[in-house]
Amino acid sequence: MRALVVVNPRATTTTERTRDVLLSALRNDLELQVAETTHRGHATELGRQARNDGLDLVVALGGDGTVNELINGLLESGPGQRAGDVPDIAMVPGGSTNVLTRNLGIPENPIEATGLLLDALRDGRRQPLGLGRLDDRYFTFTAGAGLDADVIHAVEDARDGGRKATPALYIRTALRRYFAQPDRRHGAITLEPDGSPEARVSGLGVVVISNCSPWTYLGSRPLRPTPYADFNAGLDVFGLDSLALVPTLASVAQMATRRGPRGRHVVSLHNQRGFTLRAERPVPVQVDGDYIGERDLVTVSAVPDAIRVAY
Repeated sequence: MRALVVVNPRATTTTERTRDVLLSALRNDLELQVAETTHRGHATELGRQARNDGLDLVVALGGDGTVNELINGLLESGPGQRAGDVPDIAMVPGGSTNVLTRNLGIPENPIEATGLLLDALRDGRRQPLGLGRLDDRYFTFTAGAGLDADVIHAVEDARDGGRKATPALYIRTALRRYFAQPDRRHGAITLEPDGSPEARVSGLGVVVISNCSPWTYLGSRPLRPTPYADFNAGLDVFGLDSLALVPTLASVAQMATRRGPRGRHVVSLHNQRGFTLRAERPVPVQVDGDYIGERDLVTVSAVPDAIRVAY
């Protein structure tokens, strides 16, 4: 079996020891190539090359961003791509949060995750994974617009300036960006489910789209804005039609419960096949915790059984 291991040396918890143990273990079972990412988008280039070279497997050693880029490279030919036409993917967590691997049940310890991967390879174990797609970009566990993406953008800027990604950094940044929102009582985003214009919801200040639950983790604490989201179903949506202080704080507190947010300002949609987001002005957008710029129109769709995962 021919495989490529893609290592992100800048990922928060990726170490040389982890990389060496992983490569030593995999070389006993695989004909192995290794590549380190050097710039943003590099993993997408490597995933595209792995597909074109007809490799059997690509292993990501890094965080959610590395996995997202790889999957977008593997599936770049479009939403009609069949999972059997591209290399399978495997993941060994090396980022700060590792939302996808935690939701899949892959151990956080990279050595244990490597052991699970070796068992899957020897047993031929593969699981299909449904994804989401925002315009031309696939996402594995989340996408978002408005305040959610604005916070991620600010955190990325802080990390580029040498700050370490910690729960405290996210909390401080979220508070600062919340109070910087231009109009907290009337959001700019309108959500329109496919085929249901009568179900249109406007005035949203934040939209979180989820492919699984939890949506993310604050340290060890799971946050669940969409507690019923599932890889094997469509996409779930959480939104707020007011960013006034009381409803916003209430929703954030309720995310830490198993029931998730509720209340008259909460918009909650389950098992959606697709929808459109329109904005009165360009708003920040993110996929899998990666800020992708400002948009005033995006289309979002669920892509069932998009790729196979070895774990």
